[in-house]
Parts: sequence; structure tokens; C-alpha cells
Amino acid sequence: MDLPLLVLLLPLCCVSGLPFYNGFYYSNSPNGWNAGKGHGEGIFNGVKLVVETPEEILFSYRGANVTLPCRYHYEPALVSPRPVRIKWWKLSENGAPEQDVLVAIGLRHRAFGDYRGRVHLWQEREREVSLEIRDLRLEDYGRYRCEVIDGLEDESGLVELELRGVVFPYQHPQGRYQFNFHEAQWACEEQDAVVASFEQLFRAWEEGLDWCNAGWLQDASVQYPITQARHPCGGLGLAPGVRSYGPRHRRLHRYDVFCFAAALRGEVYYLEHPEKLTLAEAKEACQEDDAQIAKVGQLFAAWKFHGLDRCDAGWLADGSARYPVAHARHNCGSLEPGVRSFGFPDPHSRKYGVYCYRPR
Repeated sequence: MDLPLLVLLLPLCCVSGLPFYNGFYYSNSPNGWNAGKGHGEGIFNGVKLVVETPEEILFSYRGANVTLPCRYHYEPALVSPRPVRIKWWKLSENGAPEQDVLVAIGLRHRAFGDYRGRVHLWQEREREVSLEIRDLRLEDYGRYRCEVIDGLEDESGLVELELRGVVFPYQHPQGRYQFNFHEAQWACEEQDAVVASFEQLFRAWEEGLDWCNAGWLQDASVQYPITQARHPCGGLGLAPGVRSYGPRHRRLHRYDVFCFAAALRGEVYYLEHPEKLTLAEAKEACQEDDAQIAKVGQLFAAWKFHGLDRCDAGWLADGSARYPVAHARHNCGSLEPGVRSFGFPDPHSRKYGVYCYRPR
């Protein structure tokens, strides 16, 4: 029994004007699903219930509002309206539990968990039951199911939401292959990012990401993207692609990690300062400028989506020193755009400036 849904539904059984509830909850069993995207359909008394959702992936940005489309209709068409129940939930990903998002019966609805206050049912047109999510967060991306329940019949459709972002490899300050899976998750979160999914890494590889160190992905597999085959990276005999070590033990095995940072709403900038700074002085300088020292994920996102281009190395919050190059040129590192790294220098050295982040 879905307890939150039951708590919502039980008080409604005696409310005038609302659909009759007979004490049974018709589970979202996979046996009743349309497994793919697009629409699902079910037949009762010669009438077919059809749920329509888009087949293409929806892309949006962190902090934005997005509507996940869902409509339903009957074939043949029915003249009189019928009472239905609506349920939206987020599907399980990589071992994480399913998340109830919203349920609605007539004019009553309830949101759950972190979605409270951020979601509502969008019903601009007849039989539209789209879900609007406001102020998108990093963890909101994934697959959502829209279920329409009419009496004993229920049909559903799938909507896939992806955030615009950038994948970047991340190493421990002490060197390569230091993170177990749980430490890798924490490391990405500390950089305003999450562990990347395979789909995100594959898309980054298609865009040219080439990295020879293996890293954790969201499903606890370990992989690395190669665009140019070479001896130190699996040899010349293997074609370019995303190489995989397969699933690894989450506690015992140690690798680097691939993080995913979504596009920013704030601003990352190099702080103009009369002299170079230690790490502690860098953090203080950003605070004096009504900002905070930038994180690695924020610098990558500013480089990727705002074209941040600066040839001066600066401190970041994790103690690394990096600089973003949007337009490659001589005397500014390699002749490829990217975020250059000086690793993790002595925090007391005065060789670097600082990159600050100011939220909007």
C-alpha cells in the first residue's frame, strides 16, 4: 500500500462532488505500464483510454521552470466527462527508490518530498494533466511517469527530462584513483555537481571529451571516454569510444569520478586584485566582493555556457588552481578549448589569483 497516497485518498471518499473511492488502491504495477515512451492505451467497455506523452527528451536548465507534457483521451470520444485520478512519479534510477511527485483527484492534489511547493498540475486544455516543475534542481533530471486512472483501468506515459550541463573528470587532491563510490558522490556534490550518468558521459564523448583515467558513473560502473586511441589508453588496436570496466564494488574499489554540473544562474569571474593570493586570502577576497570562492563545477559551467575565457590561473574552493580557455591561443596552454589545471598547489603559495562566484 502506498501510504502517502492512501492518506490523501481516504478523507476524500465522503466529499461531495469528488470521485467515488472504494478503498482499493490500484498499484502502479509494471504489468499495467506502457514500457516505452509515447502513449499507452487500455480498453474498457469498448472504449480505449489513451495517454500521450512526448517521445523526445526534454532539455532544460537548473533554476528554470519546465512543463512535462501529458494528455489523455478516449477512443471513441466520450461526450460526458469522467472522473479520473492522476499520479506523477519519478522512476527508479541506478538503485535509487521511486519518488512520488504528485497525485490528484478532481480539484484536490498533493505533492511529495522535495517537490512540495515546486510542482503543480498544468491543465490549460481539456484532459491535459501536464506536470510543471519550478526551480529545477540538479537531482530533478530523470524519467517521470504520468498515470491516468479511470475506475479499474489505468494507463501511463513516460517523459524524460535532462538538464543542460557539462561533464568533467575529477581527481582526489592526493592523486588518481583515490575515491570509492560513496566518496566520489560526496566529491561531486562538494563541487556543485552530481556523479554523471552514462548517457551524460556518452554525450560528452560525442562532443569531444577525451580522458584516459577511469572514473565512477552514477550506476557504480567505471568507464572512460577516448576520442584518440593511443598506447597508454587501451592501445592503438581499440576504436575510439567509451571504455568500460563494468560495475565495481562501491566500497572497496577506488577510481576517479566523472561529475556533471548544470548550467548556472549566477556569475563566475576572475577577481581583479593588485597581488597574488594564498588560498585563505583568496576566499576572503571573494567574500569582501560580496561573493564566494568558485567551485570546480561552477567554473566548468561558466566556461561551457557563458564562454568564460581567462588565461590567469586562480584558486578554487577545493584548493585547486585552474583557468578556463574558451578560445585557444598560444601562450595559454594547449591549443584546445578547456579548463586547464595546475593541480592542488601549496595553499600558502602566492602564485595565483582567484575565481569568485556570485549567485543571482
